[in-house]
Amino acid sequence: MFGAILLAVLIPLGALAFGVRRELDRRLTREYQARVEAMAAVLESDLRRASGLVGQRLEAIVAQLSKDNRFRLAVQGDIASRPYLLDAAGQAMRLSGLSLLQIQHPDGRILSSGHFRNEFDRMEPDLPLLLESASDSLVLLRARTPDSSVLALTRIDSVRIGTRSVKIIGGVEADPRLLGGLARDSSLAVKLEYPGAAMASIPGSRIVRELRLPYIDLTAGSGVSSDTARLLVTQSLDALGSLRKGVTRWFLVALALTVLMAVVGAAWLSARVSRPLRDLAEKTTRVDLDRLDQSFATERSDEIGTLSRLLASMMERLRASSVRVREAERRAAVGDLARQVNHDIKNGLAPIRNVLRHLSQVLQQDPASLPQVFEARRGTLESSVEYLNTLARNYDRLAPGIERKACDVNAIVEQVISNISHDGVGIRAQLSPHPPLALADALVVRRILENLVGNALDSLSGKPGGEVTMSTERVGGAPEPARVRIVVADTGTGMTESELNRAFDDFYTTKSGGTGLGLSIVRRLILDLEGTLRVETQPGEGTRVLVELPTVPARESGP
Repeated sequence: MFGAILLAVLIPLGALAFGVRRELDRRLTREYQARVEAMAAVLESDLRRASGLVGQRLEAIVAQLSKDNRFRLAVQGDIASRPYLLDAAGQAMRLSGLSLLQIQHPDGRILSSGHFRNEFDRMEPDLPLLLESASDSLVLLRARTPDSSVLALTRIDSVRIGTRSVKIIGGVEADPRLLGGLARDSSLAVKLEYPGAAMASIPGSRIVRELRLPYIDLTAGSGVSSDTARLLVTQSLDALGSLRKGVTRWFLVALALTVLMAVVGAAWLSARVSRPLRDLAEKTTRVDLDRLDQSFATERSDEIGTLSRLLASMMERLRASSVRVREAERRAAVGDLARQVNHDIKNGLAPIRNVLRHLSQVLQQDPASLPQVFEARRGTLESSVEYLNTLARNYDRLAPGIERKACDVNAIVEQVISNISHDGVGIRAQLSPHPPLALADALVVRRILENLVGNALDSLSGKPGGEVTMSTERVGGAPEPARVRIVVADTGTGMTESELNRAFDDFYTTKSGGTGLGLSIVRRLILDLEGTLRVETQPGEGTRVLVELPTVPARESGP
């Protein structure tokens, strides 16, 4: 029942948990995909806006420089205006909010550098070409500073001074704050990767989108190197993992509650069904034709009660049938006995009839010789009379008068041992220290024990060192009725299974001259006393006969 309840609940619960988790993954994946697409679009839009912002600031610087006469004079070679030119990029960078600003001569010579003032007069002819090849998109530029370097999202513009086109290169620093501002979703993050940077992976995340930017490095020391940088959009798996853990946790809680309820339900069902059925089964196993005292009375109104009442009704029918069977057996035994008595009496009377016929003939023909003939035939008459007398004693045992009352079994055992003739065979008693009182007829118990001990002595015939042991004890008790057990054990020849099966049949015997009625009489007498009889035997190992009789009720056992 427990297994059935558990399976009936766990299978649907497991299917539900699997379906919920699968649907959750599918929907979250679809939702994250949509959010990633939107995030990528926003990121590209923000980059375009940042590019436009840098372009606008460069245009403002270009417009200002084109109107600045001192700047024009300095570019055209005025020595007095040269200090102003060196500081022009730094001042314009601070005013415009840029992180990088560099002014280059058309020949590639740096005229002024805002992020690193000492960069003036250094040649970088390839930088403008690389920036112009990127069209209007942002370029990731790494340039030197007095302390280390700056990484900036850069664009290029130009201002015409006379016949010269002066290049204006400016950018905003690509710092974590700017990249963090590009991410509009707490579960998504933007990470910048470029050559030479440490590629640190974020635990519990995955890359969902990649945007590429041109990358120029001015710090390599061997000229200008160009490559590609990547803006990586990463998705944190913590939220999904937490959601999965929450679903798993609640599933385990539901599983634990289910198992607990299944255990409680199984225990309740066991108390309601299994235990009463087990009790009924135990009572049923104790039912025997020799023990029909089991009670199936109940006040239950359910199916168990119905079954109990059916068993009680069956027990009543068995008791009635047992009485009828016992009566039929008794009548059959009486009929067999009558036929046997008739046969044995005829056998005993035949010699007597022959002697009397012979004496009558002698009396008629030679009366004088009658005393001598009588003396000669006297032995035959006495032998026949003794035979009939023996038959009478044997058959008299079959019709006792039973008077059931409290009797001391220990005393009866001692009486049997003292009266029986055992021809030197050892008879030993192992009596209960507390004399058990049986509700029986003392004479009947004595006849039972005399027959059993006689059979035990017969089994020891011709076996030196044999012994018969008689023991008593009180057995049983709540919930079973208490009984008085008498055991007669011998170390004789024992019986085979076929001999044991026929041992209690009327007129069956394995002894020469036996009547075959001893054990049959014992069985009937024990049944009349409402007792039980059991035999344990093995060929060559002896026999134990166990007799159990009802005890005296408590109200009758007192003095």
